[in-house]
Amino acid sequence: MIEHFFMCPHCWQEISMLLDPAYSQNYVEDCEVCCNPIEIKVVFENGSLESFNAKELGQ
Repeated sequence: MIEHFFMCPHCWQEISMLLDPAYSQNYVEDCEVCCNPIEIKVVFENGSLESFNAKELGQ
C-alpha cells in the first residue's frame, strides 16, 4: 500500500488515501473532512502510479 495526498474538490482540504498498487481503481469515497462524495480514478502501471484523479460527482 502507498499513501497518496490530494485536495478534496469540495472543501479543498488536503487528505490522504492508501492505494493498492496491484491494480487500477475507479470508485466513490466520501471526504474524511466534509463528507461529500468524491469520484476517485487511479491508474497503476507495473506497480507505479501513472495517474490519480479526484473530482466531484457529475463533473
